[in-house]
Amino acid sequence: MNRPAIVPHVFRVAIVGAATLKGRELKEVLDEMNFPVADVKLLDDDESLGQLDQIGDEATFIQPADPEHFRNVDFAFFASDAAFTGRHWQSALQAGATVLDLSYALYGERNVSARSPWIEKELERESGREPGHEDLTTTAVVIAHPAASVLALLLLRARSAGSIQTVAATVFEPVSEQGKRGMDELHQQTVNLLSFTTLPKEVFDEQVAFNMLGRFGEGSSISLKNIEARIAAHFEAIVGKSVPVPSLMLVQAPTFHAHTFSVYIQFDGEIKASALATALAGEHVTIVDPAEDGPSNVNAAGQGNVLVSVRRDARNANGFWIWAAADNLKIAAISAVECAATLSTMRPLGKVQ
Repeated sequence: MNRPAIVPHVFRVAIVGAATLKGRELKEVLDEMNFPVADVKLLDDDESLGQLDQIGDEATFIQPADPEHFRNVDFAFFASDAAFTGRHWQSALQAGATVLDLSYALYGERNVSARSPWIEKELERESGREPGHEDLTTTAVVIAHPAASVLALLLLRARSAGSIQTVAATVFEPVSEQGKRGMDELHQQTVNLLSFTTLPKEVFDEQVAFNMLGRFGEGSSISLKNIEARIAAHFEAIVGKSVPVPSLMLVQAPTFHAHTFSVYIQFDGEIKASALATALAGEHVTIVDPAEDGPSNVNAAGQGNVLVSVRRDARNANGFWIWAAADNLKIAAISAVECAATLSTMRPLGKVQ
């Protein structure tokens, strides 16, 4: 007797903001993670329309984010800026798509929660039960800020090494968090500084090249203080009461890619450095041997893991410094695709929608 063939579970996907840095990273990660895709639509604003792109071996064009292009879409990834997401996410929702927001525009909307699959799995392992997020009302989620996910993962694991008394973290922000405009401005500032010409300041309203900033200029439409608050809010949302939000400072670094982190942890008692390193190691975290090159923006770029080194504080036997680096675009894209995989259990299976 012949058994019926099993129809693969495949989904139709739209990437909104396909021409952005996050959009391009998402396209690559969908392929790298073998997400079961039947069709991928690339959508963006008027400036990017008609651009030739490629999905797998097939050539395709970027199309407008019109309501008709969301028809039959299962997952709509919004990698656009917040304003563009705000204008188009309802169209995707009304068409029946599950919305995954990487622009953070929907945080605070009713029935929209911040999600981090890495943290959900970590909490599941600790408790022995599932977090219980999935239900039929989950139609839109915000992908947690990658810095929040990295900090949460490190601190959840660190507490298994000993009771934590104090945590303070400085996060160094790359300009790629502001998209291609941020990358272009840092590049042009660097070129102009070396040629002694006027610096462009449309994005940051400050000199970012060869400089470190605790705040942007008054003319900038973005705010480090607001981004810092977002990281703290997302941290609290994904961790709950498991770990207190660390004392946090966000610094704009003159780097293109990858967050770097300087985290100070003071434990209640003395523990071995090897015990802390062992606690931190595991899925998504690579402990870098002292004999190897330390974590940096350069060696973290393109990596799907967090690179970590640990050393004891020179003047406090109970204190440790963690230096870590993680590719912000890669981590955000991986989180979004893993979140879609989890939410796929709520969509009809066995056929293309």
